[in-house]
Amino acid sequence: MTITINFLGTAGQIPTTKRNHSAILLTFNEENILIDCGEGTQTQFRKAKLNPGKITRILISHFHGDHILGIPGILSTLALNGYNKKLYIYGPKGSKKFIQDLLQLFNFRREYEIKVEEVTGKFFETKDFFIEAKSMTHGVPCNAYSFSKIGHTRIDREKLKKSGLPSGPILQPLKEGKNITYNGKKYLAKDLTYKEENLKISIIMDTSVNKEIAPFVKNSDLIISEASFDSQLEEHAKEHQHLTAKQAGEIAKKSKSKRLILTHISQRYENKLKELLDDAKTEFENTTIAKDLEIIEI
Repeated sequence: MTITINFLGTAGQIPTTKRNHSAILLTFNEENILIDCGEGTQTQFRKAKLNPGKITRILISHFHGDHILGIPGILSTLALNGYNKKLYIYGPKGSKKFIQDLLQLFNFRREYEIKVEEVTGKFFETKDFFIEAKSMTHGVPCNAYSFSKIGHTRIDREKLKKSGLPSGPILQPLKEGKNITYNGKKYLAKDLTYKEENLKISIIMDTSVNKEIAPFVKNSDLIISEASFDSQLEEHAKEHQHLTAKQAGEIAKKSKSKRLILTHISQRYENKLKELLDDAKTEFENTTIAKDLEIIEI
């Protein structure tokens, strides 16, 4: 089962002609999880030929405008288009009041239910995946998130075909690691199955460097991290409680993660992306910079 990530917006605080405010759509099975919803996110959905009506959950990192000003429009559009699911919104402390105030300010007619949860730790889990949150340091309540796909035992269809076993309920014990007997012949689970690896994607939006980040994102297959400055502006990053690209690389390296994608790119690097990328690569070679409307599959 593939995880698809659409980078709907990759800008910093000020959008550019090439980069919209922060928004990432993570799709897995029937889930369409929107991480942050900056101004203009609805337009980005249109450009990406995606239907916002399929959103199942929204994760809010924090309440700065470049991460949340698109929420009123999304909620209104869902109402106008007959959205009939329960919409789950998760965020740091203060999320319930924020959404309550927003709904009072933008008083549109809505027939669908919104459930808001202020989260930390593991806050949602199914048999196939779970989502976790960790408080970050940005001057306001702020969360980083991780999405972990759970690796299951799967039937190897090619080996099954060669074995002569029929499909159906008879195969269930194999998925549980148990051997089965059919027509007097024993079939070993280890010969007909394989174990999927777990898969972890971590999203670090605005934060200063802190000791909580690396343990939280440990062993990620992919880290998506803000990189608002390069290391020449490290003091400026510290003052404004952001990460440099090099610090994002250090986090990826320390956490023994496999891949790093930088986002939340300041307009000052619009024509200097290589400088920002090289800054991260001094610590972590497998780094790229996200582009608006870029799609990756894992």
